[in-house]
Amino acid sequence: MPTWTAYRTHPTYDAFWQQRALTGYLTKLTVPTLTVGGWWDQEDLFGPLATYRALEKLDTAGINYLVMGPWNHGGWQRAGDSLGKIDFEQPTGDYFRDQVQAPWFAYWLKGKGRLPIPEALVFVGGENQWRAFTTWPPKEARPTKLFLGAGGRLSFTAPTAAAAGYDQYVSDPAHPVPYRARPIQTTYNARGSRWSAWMVEDQRQVQGRPDVLSWETEPLTENLTIAGDIVARLFASTTGQDADWAVKLIDVYPDSSRRLAAEMGGYQLMVAGDILRGRYRSSWTHPTPLVPGQVTPFSVDLHQQSYTFQRGHRIMVQVQSTWFPVYDRNPQTWVPNIFEATASDFRAQTHRVYRSARFPSHLELPVVTR
Repeated sequence: MPTWTAYRTHPTYDAFWQQRALTGYLTKLTVPTLTVGGWWDQEDLFGPLATYRALEKLDTAGINYLVMGPWNHGGWQRAGDSLGKIDFEQPTGDYFRDQVQAPWFAYWLKGKGRLPIPEALVFVGGENQWRAFTTWPPKEARPTKLFLGAGGRLSFTAPTAAAAGYDQYVSDPAHPVPYRARPIQTTYNARGSRWSAWMVEDQRQVQGRPDVLSWETEPLTENLTIAGDIVARLFASTTGQDADWAVKLIDVYPDSSRRLAAEMGGYQLMVAGDILRGRYRSSWTHPTPLVPGQVTPFSVDLHQQSYTFQRGHRIMVQVQSTWFPVYDRNPQTWVPNIFEATASDFRAQTHRVYRSARFPSHLELPVVTR
C-alpha cells in the first residue's frame, strides 16, 4: 500500500508532498480552460476552486473560466434538479451541458457562436438562480462579520461584554460526532448509501448533542446573499495539547412555509463547512502543540460558496471537534504523528469557544447585493 505508507510516514506538508504539488509545475496557461465543480462535492470540494485560483494567477490572455453548480461529485453529468432532499427547481445539469459546455467548446474548437460566460458562472443556492461574474471571487463582495454571542445567539453586532464569556463542551474521541445520520453505510454501497449527498443532510441530527455548539440568528427580515470566501475566526482553548475545530455555516429553514414541503420545515442545510487540526494553526509543515488553557486564535477556511439566505430563514453556526469517520479522530494529547498514536493517547478534553469583546469569535461572510 504505497499511498497509505506515504500518508502514515509523512503526516505534515513536508518536502515529500511539496514535490508532488501540482502548483509547483504550473508556469503558464496557453489553452482555454473551463474548470467545473459542485458546491456540495463530497469527493473533492477543494479541488475545482483551487485549480481555478492557481490558473488565474497565470492567465494573461483571459482564457481561464469557472462554473460552480449545486452538485455533488460529477453532478453536472446528471439532471441536477435536486440533491438529497434539496430541490433546485430546475435541471441544472441539463442547463450546463446545453447552454454552457456545448457553446463553450463550439466557440473554442469550431469558432462558432459566442462565449456563454464572461469569466465565472455560479449557481446561487437558496434562490436557485445562475449568476455570472466578471471576476471570482467577485470584487464587490463586502466582508461582513457574523459574531457568536451569549445564549446561542448569532448577530452582526460585535459583543461588548468585557467578561471572557465562552461556551464549552467535552470532546471525547471514544464517542465522536458522526458526519452523517447513523447507520452509516459502506461508502459506495450500491444498495442505498447516502454518501453522495451527505453534505446536504439535515444537521438537526447532531444539534442536540452536548459536544456540538450552536448559535443562530433571529429570522432574517430580508434576503442575504454571499459570494466568495468564507472564514471562521475562532478564539478557543482546550485542556489538552491538540484539538480539531469543525465549523459549519447552516441555513435553517422556517418551521412552515408555502414554498416548502412539509417535511422540510426546520431543515438545517449545511451551506459550507470544514475542519482545522489545531496543531496546524500556524503552519502545515511545522505543527506545534497547543498550550492547555490558553486562548488561541484559529482561522478555519470554509472555502467558497454562492448562496442566498432567504427572508424568514435563520443563519446558524455549529462548532464541534469530531466529524467521524470522514475525518480521523484527534487524540487531543500531543503525539508527533497521530498515525502512530496508541489507545492511551486518545483522551477526552474540555474545549471552550470564546465570544467577548476581547475574544470575538466570528465568521467573515462575503456579502453581495443584487
